[in-house]
Amino acid sequence: MQQWVTAALSGHRQDAEIVVRVVAPDEARALNRDYRGRDYATNVLSFPCEIPEAFGPSGELGDLVICAEVVAREAQEQGKPLQDHWAHMVVHGTLHLLGYDHEEDGDAEVMEARERMILAGLGIADPYRDEAGARNQA
Repeated sequence: MQQWVTAALSGHRQDAEIVVRVVAPDEARALNRDYRGRDYATNVLSFPCEIPEAFGPSGELGDLVICAEVVAREAQEQGKPLQDHWAHMVVHGTLHLLGYDHEEDGDAEVMEARERMILAGLGIADPYRDEAGARNQA
């Protein structure tokens, strides 16, 4: 996971502290419902660190919460190697922590292009190759 996070940080930050938590579907659903208003278990959630400026600079970027069962199901449904899909979810979540978003089409295109570039650098195929769009990612 550290390699995937480091690849996502490239060009943005030298390093950062990120907590990655792997959870079951019930917890992923509760967090998604409570923080995003969406009542289902999702693959990855990102929670940026919000330390007041008065405390000075911090290396903490935030937390990623990844639902292992959802990631495994998606990898199988999409015919992707499980490790490649895990890498995608870590990269995707890290980009969210860096401020990338995909709510608007233009922002999604920028984020997806960045994901493709990072994953290609890791030897991982385009995660969106078989999709018309990836607008439903976390």
